[in-house]
Amino acid sequence: MLASPSALPQTPQGTDGAAGQQAFNNACRTCHMVREGDNRLGPNLHKIVGRKAGSLPDYAFSGAMKEAGFVWDEEKLDRFIANPDEVVPGNSMKPYGGLPSSDDRKKIIAFLAQTR
Repeated sequence: MLASPSALPQTPQGTDGAAGQQAFNNACRTCHMVREGDNRLGPNLHKIVGRKAGSLPDYAFSGAMKEAGFVWDEEKLDRFIANPDEVVPGNSMKPYGGLPSSDDRKKIIAFLAQTR
């Protein structure tokens, strides 16, 4: 069954958007989606930039994430994607240990930022 174009997640046109979506798919999509309300093993990341950590309704965050006390911005996302345990010790992102490629992190963050 084919979905109508308006039902599909919207991504920016061009190679930058495609590269960001590809990097997200490779590193994040196993557990996360960007569609609002579509929680999987991890919470959906729709409008993650500007959201208080651990605050998404209808998702059972770890106590560490609920008590993190910060709002996600691009710098915090970069640090978290690189090394989740350093930013929020006791998070539930196991077995994910981080993404060392700063280029891939930058692409993923740009992709996530456009879901505002």
